[in-house]
Amino acid sequence: MNAYPTIAEHGIVGDLQTAALVSATGTIDWWCTPRFDSPSVFASLLDSERGGCCRLSADLAADEVTIRQLYLSDTAVLVTRFMAEGGVGEVIDFMEPIQDPAPSDRHRLVRIARVVRGSLPFTLTCRPRFDYARAAHTLALRDQRWAIFQGPDTDLHLQTTERVPLHAEGSDVSAQFTLSEGETAVIVLTSMDSDGAVPVPPVREAVLAEFEACREFWQSWLRSSTYRGRWRDMVNRSAITLKLLTYAPTGAPIAAATMGLPEQTGGERNWDYRYTWIRDGSLSVRALIDLGFTEEAYAFRRWLRDRLEAGGTASGEPLQIMYRIDGDPRLEEVILTHLEGYCGSAPVRVGNAAADQIQLDIYGEVADALAQTSDIGGISGWRAFANLTDWLAENWDRPDEGIWETRGGRQEFTYSRLMTWVAFDRGIQLATQYSRPADVARWTRERDTVFAQIVERGWSPKRQAFVQHFATDVLDASLLLMPRMGFLSPQDPAWLSTLDAMDDELVSDSLVYRYDPEASPDGLRGVEGTFNLCSFLYVEALARAGRLPQARYAFDKMLTYANHVGLFAEEIGPSGEQLGNFPQAFTHLALVAAAIALDEELDRAEARPTGS
Repeated sequence: MNAYPTIAEHGIVGDLQTAALVSATGTIDWWCTPRFDSPSVFASLLDSERGGCCRLSADLAADEVTIRQLYLSDTAVLVTRFMAEGGVGEVIDFMEPIQDPAPSDRHRLVRIARVVRGSLPFTLTCRPRFDYARAAHTLALRDQRWAIFQGPDTDLHLQTTERVPLHAEGSDVSAQFTLSEGETAVIVLTSMDSDGAVPVPPVREAVLAEFEACREFWQSWLRSSTYRGRWRDMVNRSAITLKLLTYAPTGAPIAAATMGLPEQTGGERNWDYRYTWIRDGSLSVRALIDLGFTEEAYAFRRWLRDRLEAGGTASGEPLQIMYRIDGDPRLEEVILTHLEGYCGSAPVRVGNAAADQIQLDIYGEVADALAQTSDIGGISGWRAFANLTDWLAENWDRPDEGIWETRGGRQEFTYSRLMTWVAFDRGIQLATQYSRPADVARWTRERDTVFAQIVERGWSPKRQAFVQHFATDVLDASLLLMPRMGFLSPQDPAWLSTLDAMDDELVSDSLVYRYDPEASPDGLRGVEGTFNLCSFLYVEALARAGRLPQARYAFDKMLTYANHVGLFAEEIGPSGEQLGNFPQAFTHLALVAAAIALDEELDRAEARPTGS
């Protein structure tokens, strides 16, 4: 098996329509273009030999150079620094955000190499592999500074300044060059439609102006944040990451930038997360509003309303759990048998068969998102929402696959019932507050029926806790959202008892498992790590329950599992390694919510008179 960097050994850059991962050694080993969910151009993260990559780094042996990677403060500009006895240099990677809201077929990834002390040799290799490495390409060298890789429907232009002479290596290119103190070289990768106008060769001064504009964009955007709490650096990094994972033309956030990264190295739990989940996006609305980013929250709500009005789902339900970023409901799952998978973790899946699952909780998350602000849409938007809630009144009492998209059969999941309660509750609030026409009496009856069902059938007298579904005593960390959703007070005795049970069964040194797959089979082989979303939900629940020392310890502990630039994947493995797709939006929005909750509760505690 070929060598792979760890999942955590990456930063992310993007232009709000696509994104690339750059390893801590200066290798772009993941980039899909022209959209997040387009086929890859570089995918060595899923097959280090066949996947394709672009490497720009100091041309020194590993024991001759020290490498550090960081973001420029409050930006998505990534710096990989090389420090050696002969000199200090760095590679700056960025993609300038596309301001035009229209989808673009042209995307530019800029790499600036420069030396600040002494001199350093650099090496550049570019080996694109189009369409998940399924399609061949041809190479055309215009001159020593311009290579064109021609793939199916997409061309990739690699252009350099005069210090970087390109040489063909079959259908790939390479370059070796040395920079001395104060010298700079520029490499620009431009992906574009095959019929588009060719890009202008880079000019050093113009590229440096782009770099400054990109830095100013991110710092200016972040100034809109209202967060002034104790963990500003981590919250700011999470906000930038959430923004990077949002498709600007529609406002739709994706779950993660990657596909196929395993929840267990060598295992089969390898999914494609480059799509928009109703659940993830809806929960992000509250985090964005709490941070002051109302424009992004409104954009996703508009996308939601469009889905409500469009219909036409693959599942046959009014909504399905996920869509492509443009709203297309078709996400056929295909296995890429020619890729070995990250560290041999096969199968590598593109698309997601879970799209046609029934997960009734999404209706509650939609309603909660729509209830966050006064912008509830026009007449057609309200009618679509009211019709959806009327439909739910007829259809909520069914088994489903649940929040975790298990493939072990449908159950009457308690979390799904919780969120149908939320759907009716928020619908009643909206209809009443804004005097909208609705069958409020019926919605109220259904809400109360759901409440009674959860209390009677979702509660285990044996465990003294709310459980995963009505036919088990297994616990489930998704229920950590019960207090946030207003179903129970965060200090209700039934909730505190449930929290204690989770402490005993699901929590491992402040890290939280979703559930126990051995006790509740999910239809898949293998195991998984602790789930970062749940670990941050646990912090929030502890804080709201008044268990502040425990909450702060758990939060501080979780932050130590962030990677070197403050990013999180989906899970933490048994040795503290990051697992699953990366970076994951769900984790970062939960981090924001946990920080805000903990700040609020600590402020209240500090404001109380001594001895009270």
